[in-house]
Amino acid sequence: MIDNFKTRWEIQQNWQLIFPLLGLLGLGYSAYMLALLVTKSYGIAITLILAIAIFIALLKLILFFFKKLEKKWVVEHKWEMIRIFIVFATTGSSSMYIGRPIMKYIGITKENLNPMLFWVLFIIIGLIFYQILLVTFGWLFGQHKFFWEFEKKMLKRFGLGKFIN
Repeated sequence: MIDNFKTRWEIQQNWQLIFPLLGLLGLGYSAYMLALLVTKSYGIAITLILAIAIFIALLKLILFFFKKLEKKWVVEHKWEMIRIFIVFATTGSSSMYIGRPIMKYIGITKENLNPMLFWVLFIIIGLIFYQILLVTFGWLFGQHKFFWEFEKKMLKRFGLGKFIN
């Protein structure tokens, strides 16, 4: 069974199994947290059943995305796509966690600013840190080249292509 998995994901060395494992752990945690939001007042059994259902649904959705992006993204091995998904997930969460304290530090809160303007600034600050963290996490996960090319495309779409070469 493990040999079939390794062949399907083009895994040549056992250390590369860490990325599917991290992906499944992250997916399981996300499914559990989503189930917990819905079933706060119910028992743990109901929460776990819902978490398993959410896990299966999210796994099917992610595998669908893998098939679609497999042709679009240029990677040497299929398992590297798992690494890329982990980088995107980590970057998205981290940029928001960094944005909150920075906004508090510069004195921007929901109480002292129009809520609509607050959220616009929050998204802008989150996007700025997203760009920085995307390349950083991409480098940490060994996918710097992929994410630098991705970043250049994104900056060009924002009209900032003249600042990069």
